[in-house]
Amino acid sequence: MDLLVQAEEFEKRPMSHMSTSDRVEASREAKALVLAINEIYKKTKDSKLMDVMKRITVKKKKIDKRIKAVPRV
Repeated sequence: MDLLVQAEEFEKRPMSHMSTSDRVEASREAKALVLAINEIYKKTKDSKLMDVMKRITVKKKKIDKRIKAVPRV
């Protein structure tokens, strides 16, 4: 369950003071984690895995929202 350790590390990582490229990288990492955990979830149907995927998805949405924000002048 190395994926769960990576997911926990991702969740604990602070998202403040990140550059745009750091945000893009974090978004891609979140997507990869969710897809990998989803493959395991399909086989086991463990509700804990679903909870982890939901938490990562919430954080990913916040990151994506910040990436797509229109800069104010």
